[in-house]
Amino acid sequence: MSAAPRPLTDILGNAVTLDEPASLTAVDDFVGGFIACEARAANVLQAAEDTSPLVQACCAALHMFAESREGAPNARPFIARAKEGASRGTAREQRFIAAVAAWIDGDIDGAIALHEEQAQAHPRDLVSVKLGQYHCFNRGDGPGMLRLALAALPHAADVPYLHGMAAFGHEQCHRMREAEASARRAIAMCRKEPWAHHALGHVMLTEGRLSEGLDFLRSVSDTWTGLNSFMVTHNWWHVALFLIDLGHEAEALAVYDREVWGVVPDYTQDQIGAVSLLARFELAGIDVGARWQDVAQRLITRLDDHVLPFLDLQYLYGLARAGRPEADVLLQRIEAFAPTAPAGARDAWVRVCVPAAHGLLAHARGDMDGAIAGLGLALPRLIEIGGSHAQRDLFEQVHLDALVRRGSERTLGAAQGLLQQQVNGQPESRRLKRQLDRVYAGLRLPAAN
Repeated sequence: MSAAPRPLTDILGNAVTLDEPASLTAVDDFVGGFIACEARAANVLQAAEDTSPLVQACCAALHMFAESREGAPNARPFIARAKEGASRGTAREQRFIAAVAAWIDGDIDGAIALHEEQAQAHPRDLVSVKLGQYHCFNRGDGPGMLRLALAALPHAADVPYLHGMAAFGHEQCHRMREAEASARRAIAMCRKEPWAHHALGHVMLTEGRLSEGLDFLRSVSDTWTGLNSFMVTHNWWHVALFLIDLGHEAEALAVYDREVWGVVPDYTQDQIGAVSLLARFELAGIDVGARWQDVAQRLITRLDDHVLPFLDLQYLYGLARAGRPEADVLLQRIEAFAPTAPAGARDAWVRVCVPAAHGLLAHARGDMDGAIAGLGLALPRLIEIGGSHAQRDLFEQVHLDALVRRGSERTLGAAQGLLQQQVNGQPESRRLKRQLDRVYAGLRLPAAN
């Protein structure tokens, strides 16, 4: 028979209600692992027999992070038990349970509102802060991400991971100076802070500090141990971006083979990381051999997911680049799903994802006019599908490539304007310089200095 609930606190000092006090270790692993991007967050599943509502809600959230069509069905039994016992928990626990339940039900607006309330009422609930940031990120809401972190900061400035969260919020709002300061503060407090490494890598990429960014990420890569697969593969993904731009093509491919693809190849984020990196290789003129085929074998399981438009678009492009007929199936299913998407996300699916999907499929099959038309419609509102600036840059690169390959004076003129601005901001980039030289040759103009 379970013991009576006892007042306990997690590693951040938040009161927790547990039927089995021994479950506190698993809860702390979830809390500490989640905010530190460490794989130990999954240890909460070892306490799944504990019917404590908080434990059940944490297990539900973990299943949702699969970001697949199985996520919500697998999470529902856990959230049902959490809601059934929610009255036994604290107000903080009840709000967290409600936020996870809203996520499972597809009510992301409701979930974000609850996380914002939690940041005000219980600012040391950093799991709630980070989860709220995750939802804002998937909506392209950088200000929302930053607002959540800043609400908690006066009360949890002793936690390095919160400074990392603030850094990425600043970066997504284009506040580069503040982002760098927050990231460096986090790293000074804890050298192993991969989210802060990630945020600072974003800053250096955006500011064109390519050699510095590569050197920085390499210098902290020895700390990328025990992380969840997304965090470790994504930070190496950023290393590969610097290598591509600096012209270190063989090394970039080696990073892909060793650090990006194959860590957890069945995981959605690892799959889109592989797709987006392979696409960037090809756009930079790097031969990827048969690598598309291996990734596509995993992507054929994603035809009915429709969890996030940002994910579906990359599944589609990966299938198309591999020459798989399933790309057409996925396009048809995206078109059918978009009008039925949850209300808060429907516009992004209909107005952004559908035209972008047509444009990506056209590009993958050599139809540059179709690529320009589809992506041209989507790009002005692309932020609505979520992802970071660096991640969404893939779609802009594909559109730019289509303009160049179309080769008319009009499309080359449009490409010149875009590329020259990019070269001005990233003068170290050999990739951009090669592309711009090609454009100037097509326009019968001398190359810029």
